[in-house]
Amino acid sequence: MTTATAVLGGGCFWCTEAVFLELDGVLGVKSGYAGGTVVNPTYEQVCTGRTGHSEVIRITYDPAVISYADLLRVFFATHDPTTLNRQGNDVGTQYRSSIFPETEEQTRIAREVMAEIEGRGIWGRPLVTTIEPLTVFYPAETYHDDYYARNPNAGYCRVIVAPKVAKVRKEFTDRLRRKTA
Repeated sequence: MTTATAVLGGGCFWCTEAVFLELDGVLGVKSGYAGGTVVNPTYEQVCTGRTGHSEVIRITYDPAVISYADLLRVFFATHDPTTLNRQGNDVGTQYRSSIFPETEEQTRIAREVMAEIEGRGIWGRPLVTTIEPLTVFYPAETYHDDYYARNPNAGYCRVIVAPKVAKVRKEFTDRLRRKTA
C-alpha cells in the first residue's frame, strides 16, 4: 500500500484530529505544530501566539481510498476558513486556517479546491486560509493524541468537537470509515 500525508491547520487540533479519524482511508492522525520560528515548540509556547506556529494535524492516508482533494473538502466543511486567526472562541495565529503542502501537486490541488469552495459560495465570505510550504512538522505532546476519544465528556469536547464529528458523519457518509464487526 502506498501512503501519503497531508498537514492541515483548522484551529484546535483536538477537533481536526477527531474529524479526520472518522474517514475511510485515513490511517492515522498526529497533532503537531508547523509554520513557526521556534525549534521543537511546546504546547504552552504555541498557545502564547508568539512562535508563529499553527496548530496542525498530519494525516497519514491511503490515496487509493481517499484523495488529497477530498481531505481538503472535509477540511473546509468542518472549520471556518473565513475568520483570520480565529476558530470560535480560540483566537491567535496558532488557530489560523492553514494548509502546509508537501509537494507542488498538493499546492496545486489546494488552490483548486479553495477556488472550488469560493466559487460555490459555501461560506458567503472570502477564504483566508493560508497555503504555506511545509518546512518542518513538530509532533505535539502525546497527551494530545486521541484527545476526543479519551475525553468525550469534557466540556470542550461536548460543545466544540462533537458537533464537528456529527457534521462529518452527516455530510460525508460516503467517506466514513467502515466499521468492522
